[in-house]
Amino acid sequence: MYSQFSHLQPSQAQFYPSSAMSVSGIQGQLLEVTVVGCSKLKDTEWISRQDPYVCVEYGSNKNRTRTCTDGGKNPTFQEKFVFTLIEGLREINVTVWNSNTLTYDDFIGSGKVQLQKVLSQGFDDCTWPLQTKTGRHAGEVRLIMHYANANKAATGFAPSAPPYATGAPQAPTYSAPPPVSAPPYGPPATAYSTSPYPSYPPASAYPPASAYPPAGYPPPQPNAYPPYPPHSAYPPAYPPAPGAAPFYPPGPYPGTYPPPY
Repeated sequence: MYSQFSHLQPSQAQFYPSSAMSVSGIQGQLLEVTVVGCSKLKDTEWISRQDPYVCVEYGSNKNRTRTCTDGGKNPTFQEKFVFTLIEGLREINVTVWNSNTLTYDDFIGSGKVQLQKVLSQGFDDCTWPLQTKTGRHAGEVRLIMHYANANKAATGFAPSAPPYATGAPQAPTYSAPPPVSAPPYGPPATAYSTSPYPSYPPASAYPPASAYPPAGYPPPQPNAYPPYPPHSAYPPAYPPAPGAAPFYPPGPYPGTYPPPY
């Protein structure tokens, strides 16, 4: 049996179940369409690189992107258009041309973009096939579409998010902790002093001041070394002065003359 989705590829037909046709009430609503770019386009030039551009048509509203100079087979546009939706019209016509300076522009390919997914979910980012006039494959065009008034626009991004509260926010309730009982071990609380300072023994418990040795250094000790001999015990300067008597150190020497040194 023929279906209006039979011309779509298997990767695209899964986005358009029969329940999506129940979307209604779109008359006058706005639809944003962004032409991202094209890929694997049919090359219409023999020597130089082709200069593609894209025409987007919805109802009587037609828009054209800029010409991507030397875009070749994979041009990039990144241009957004806004269309006013029409009740009962669920597709957009897309046509890709090659711009020429001296001759007419060359037709590259065209395709139809279905709107069931973006109208039911609020967002669609897909690549759509292009065909020549004879039905051959002519490349692909990528479109990103947004529809702000979709009923299921928010459910597709955060399905597990909790619902928002409609009333005033309520403060969280906390239960009081159970009373803490005293541990079953250790001395009773009355055995400890309530004063924050420690208690010291009375002054009578210490010995009197006379019991301690007097402060100061120990007395000087007697010199353990013998005293130095007097200055007269040392001999005078040598040689002695002329006419001076010879010097003999004192001491118990035997009766010899002269005494030995």
